Amino acid sequence: MTTLREARVTRLSMAAPDDVAPIEAAIAAGTIDPAAIRAVFGKTEGNGCVNDFTRAFAVRALRDMLKGHLAADAVERVALVMSGGTEGALAPHWLVFEALDAATPPGDRADKALAIGVHVTPPMAPEEIGRMAQVEAVAAGVRTAMANAGIVSPDDVHFVQVKCPLVTAERAAYAARRGTPPRTADTLKSMGLSRGASSLGIALALGEVAEGDVSEAAIGADFGLFSRRASASSGVELMSNEIVVLGRSAGWSGPLTIDSAVMADAVDLSGVLGLFARQGLTVGGDRRVVALLAKAEASSTGRLRGFRHTMLDDSDIAATRHARGFVGGVLAGVVGHAEIYVSGGAEHQGPDGGGPVAVIVRRD
Repeated sequence: MTTLREARVTRLSMAAPDDVAPIEAAIAAGTIDPAAIRAVFGKTEGNGCVNDFTRAFAVRALRDMLKGHLAADAVERVALVMSGGTEGALAPHWLVFEALDAATPPGDRADKALAIGVHVTPPMAPEEIGRMAQVEAVAAGVRTAMANAGIVSPDDVHFVQVKCPLVTAERAAYAARRGTPPRTADTLKSMGLSRGASSLGIALALGEVAEGDVSEAAIGADFGLFSRRASASSGVELMSNEIVVLGRSAGWSGPLTIDSAVMADAVDLSGVLGLFARQGLTVGGDRRVVALLAKAEASSTGRLRGFRHTMLDDSDIAATRHARGFVGGVLAGVVGHAEIYVSGGAEHQGPDGGGPVAVIVRRD
């Protein structure tokens, strides 16, 4: 007989990028089992750009802390996904994802519970970032993570988070010396290309785009190709692609579920409100909302609902930072607080200027 699993998600406030004390306290209290941790998401207060070392700082602090509870090889299997940038009033926080043996069977409940699957790809070479090699590696990794979670149908997948690498000046020079230059030596552009390739890999794995439609030329250019459930965040702190699949499966029990929608643009609340209505949630402060995850992007047309925006014209602040703070404010009004996981840079993640949204809910 197959053992049922149960997902547990704990949201904890963060005083600084290295503030792992709340996780330590939860472990000491027995509300987090370190052996059950599969992934940790973090919203850190850096700029979210190439030189945002708050992400690496947070990862280092997490790994050092986990090594006090787990063997070194077990620590390496935990996906540590840091998203830099808490513009506006977005609140820095941790999301700890655990997979436990189910305490009780699902009984006669017909619907499925939250399921978590994790896979880390082998390290990428700098010249593979933003190219078909990354698309294919992520697509294969998503399928593996789905299998690990026991998620049979792509329709049961509601959010796929990928933490992907970027090209630094040093990495670009290393690749060039080997006669294999990267697709771009522009470090900021490499972030977008990496996110785009990862997102198209997710779309391929979930059957949202046809394999023949994806090419290197389409990555970061053809935004008619996108996934409705992809979230990709690039960082300097890794060279692999860390993949976390969140969905629903009959092989999982417990009170948590997940549902998703897509914002057509940065002020589109229709899908989000519909999502809350489906789950019977109250807008503006329902305690059953465990976590809200979303992507944000400045539309490439420079317009929002027909009106000009200046996010793309600002030479001082990256457009991803504007979009993150703006969408964070829109969604905070729905959730009733700003401790929400909003990630900027949504290339091929939802329609141009919009992005996927998922909510993890604790059912009565």
